[in-house]
Amino acid sequence: MFTLRSLLDRTSLELRVLVPGRPGALDAPVAWVHNTELPDPSHYVREGEIVLTNGLWLERVPAAQFVTNVKKAKAGGIVFGLRAEMPDTPAALVEACREEELPLLEISVAVPLTAVSQAMADMLADERKQSLVGMVRRGDALATAISRGAGASGVLDILRREHDLPLAVVDRMARSLAVAGARLDGDQLHAVATALAKKPPALEVDLAELGPAALFPVGAVGDIDAALICLRPLRELTTPERQALEQTARFLSLEVAKQQAVQAIEMRFASELLEMVLSGGWRATEVPGRLRAFGVDPSGPLAVCAVAFSDGETATMHGLAEVIVEFFAVEGVPAVVAGGTQDVVAVLPWRHPEHELPLLGRRLARSIERRFPGLRPVVGLGGLAAHAAELRPQLLQSREACRVLRRTRTGPSVRAFAELGTHRLLLGLLDAETLNEFAGQILGPMKDHDARRSGELELTLRTFLEHDGQWAATAGALHIHVNTLRNRLAKIAELTGRDVGRTEDRVDLFLALTVEAMDRPQPG
Repeated sequence: MFTLRSLLDRTSLELRVLVPGRPGALDAPVAWVHNTELPDPSHYVREGEIVLTNGLWLERVPAAQFVTNVKKAKAGGIVFGLRAEMPDTPAALVEACREEELPLLEISVAVPLTAVSQAMADMLADERKQSLVGMVRRGDALATAISRGAGASGVLDILRREHDLPLAVVDRMARSLAVAGARLDGDQLHAVATALAKKPPALEVDLAELGPAALFPVGAVGDIDAALICLRPLRELTTPERQALEQTARFLSLEVAKQQAVQAIEMRFASELLEMVLSGGWRATEVPGRLRAFGVDPSGPLAVCAVAFSDGETATMHGLAEVIVEFFAVEGVPAVVAGGTQDVVAVLPWRHPEHELPLLGRRLARSIERRFPGLRPVVGLGGLAAHAAELRPQLLQSREACRVLRRTRTGPSVRAFAELGTHRLLLGLLDAETLNEFAGQILGPMKDHDARRSGELELTLRTFLEHDGQWAATAGALHIHVNTLRNRLAKIAELTGRDVGRTEDRVDLFLALTVEAMDRPQPG
């Protein structure tokens, strides 16, 4: 950084301070130097430049006017060059600079003004050289740290060797990946995640009592996944500090990409494990080995939980899986977590009483709520599997419980499959293909009739069963006459082959509608 003081330190220039200007003016950044003899150079001088002059304008304007014009351009000061015809700096110029608090330096007759320009050029070249050398050395150190597995914390340590700045790395899930000289609470972490979610990301984020902090995005695989946070406003950072922070953010992108690659591999292996469990047969023999790879004992009791959002939100499934992985890590529970299109499944060892499992589910739901404000997470639990060979029914049951909860906006957010009702217990034991075929055979003709004639037979049937077969209550709910209801139910009997007046036929219709509402997607 160039300053008037850095010029004064060059004794070869033989500079002398006549007016120091306002406090700190000699240490203020200097943009460049501008040699001029114009009476009014304000149209040409840039902000922060130093005006070099021999005073030839004194024949045209008074010194006070010249100083006013220079001050109007927001110049950093004046260097007055003495010459044989003017061996002393005019007193009027000194007085005018003192009144305007504009720095005034004097250069001896023996030194030409071009020497100041040359000195500035030399300092610029040296600064650029030092900046490039520093960048190369810093880059080597950062690359070495990442290649040796130092992680984000090791990267920050290298940066702080050069610049004593309070730093943190926060990802888009509001997780603190590393800190160095900084401490962020939960609200501040969420403020960073919110700033990262903006398009484009913010350059500064307000961290409440910590004040504004500079944000340097860390991208990986074409997206912004984290940020390097410096607990200083952008305006207070020097150019070298900003350059170092920007370079470090780029290297952190490598670290984040590496972590994402590892997570993607783990998630793929976890998804393959679920496919093995669901497939059964010879592939089931590989399940114990996969569980051991994730630190899960396949010979002990195993629990399965399926997690989703009640409003059907699926865009955040990848982030949901990350939060669940972190939750079990904090809980100290080894778990296999696999993300699908409709839910996220976790398989974990469970050596506690089965009735304590919902407590873990509720803690998990609260943890997810904090990360995804405004969304309602639901957790479906299967029964306990004595060992890996019994995982398949528990996996199906947990997913079924989760699907039921996902369709509700109120009520409990955590339920076990056994709590869903006897008919759901029975349905959960059958595969999706069999159930869909059963429902299609019964409801298909009625649904086709509704589609062709914009009818309301399906709605009528659902309402009738919801009102326990009470004719008057059903007609009132549908706002139709009882005779109209009678005609519709007769048509339903004709199309489905089931008479709502017979108990066994009504059960068939009820189960078919239940299967239809289950919305069973394919695994994964």
